[in-house]
Amino acid sequence: MGTACAFFSARSVYILSSFFSLPPPFSFFLSLLRFDIYRKVPKDLTQPTYTGAFISILCCFFILFLFLSELTGFIATEIVNELYVDDPDKESGGKIEVSLNVSLPNLHCDLVGLDIQDEMGRHEVGHIDNSMKIPLNQGDGCRFEGEFTINKVPGNFHVSTHSATAQPQSPDMTHNIHKLVFGEKLQVKKVQGAFNALGGANRLSSNPLASHDYILKIVPTVYEDLTGKHRFSYQYTVANKEYVAYSHTGRIIPAIWFRYDLSPITVKYTERRQPFYRFVTTICAIVGGTFTVAGIIDSCIFTASEAWKKIQIGKMS
Repeated sequence: MGTACAFFSARSVYILSSFFSLPPPFSFFLSLLRFDIYRKVPKDLTQPTYTGAFISILCCFFILFLFLSELTGFIATEIVNELYVDDPDKESGGKIEVSLNVSLPNLHCDLVGLDIQDEMGRHEVGHIDNSMKIPLNQGDGCRFEGEFTINKVPGNFHVSTHSATAQPQSPDMTHNIHKLVFGEKLQVKKVQGAFNALGGANRLSSNPLASHDYILKIVPTVYEDLTGKHRFSYQYTVANKEYVAYSHTGRIIPAIWFRYDLSPITVKYTERRQPFYRFVTTICAIVGGTFTVAGIIDSCIFTASEAWKKIQIGKMS
């Protein structure tokens, strides 16, 4: 008898409880039924309709479409940017790495040099560390490639003939800048910044005897990926002017000047992914909301259809 009672349904237990006194385990099981807010309706009390079937199929496709859209957004990452005032790379020792690549097609390599100076008293003429000169145009021109560091204070570095043993009479400073990058260049598709703003600058058609001033405003930039790793780089804005300078002794030897200053504002890019709990909440809202709205629409259509049938029957009688 005890084995047979194990197969009784909850409804059978409820009926038996009205005639017999049930043991405590069955009484506890019966008390749990009172908390069921999802009461079941027998199938013989429901009526299927073609309209309901059509709306149900549309609901399934609509839910599937929204689910795939949300899943795509959950898998993909987004880039959030913010601004704050601080020095992000405190471990750099107050230095910024610079990478310069410039071509001077009408100036011999023996005459080309790099000079660096800033407000901390640094004044270096003819910097040669980590630099390379490549002859162009059968030795008549030169391509200068160099990597060096600058202090995080206003200053300048310039390409000139100041370090040459003998100064030429008419140095030609027409040039083409291939790259000027501060810090690490970020190779992130979703981050469209001015990390190489002067890349591709062409001054080959300018006055050969003119000096060129590039005024740079350097903006510290931080990129944080999903793992929390930080990458430090620098963007910059640029303004330039071209001029022929004179002094009381005559014309001043031209040069290509890069005058820089640092912005106190730091730009931070953070790579983020939607939290899993938000994804689950959105999916529940999609499923529940779609079925609720579809149920309301189906109920309205069914009620209107039944009312119209009653009106038609009334007219016929």
